[in-house]
Amino acid sequence: MSNMNVSPLGDRVLVKQDDEPQKSEGGIFLPESAKEAPQWGTVITVGPGKLLENGEVRPLTVKKGDKVVFGKYAGTKIKLNNEELMFMREEDIMAIAQ
Repeated sequence: MSNMNVSPLGDRVLVKQDDEPQKSEGGIFLPESAKEAPQWGTVITVGPGKLLENGEVRPLTVKKGDKVVFGKYAGTKIKLNNEELMFMREEDIMAIAQ
């Protein structure tokens, strides 16, 4: 889908994964098949917050522009405006990089 805006619902967050370096620390260039998906990304947009059992909405800790670390198998990949992005719950995010 092209030129579409999305707004995550609830405690969901839309993240753009950071690009992984093309070579190893030792200087060896890596083929596409040897690369792992990066576990770092930048928050593109966030939902309104987590709905609590008492009906209140708790705002999310992460915000647009935050650099985050997430689990290896976290999120669901989507293609939006010719970019690969990931939807994940805030609980899948392990840290905010300062």
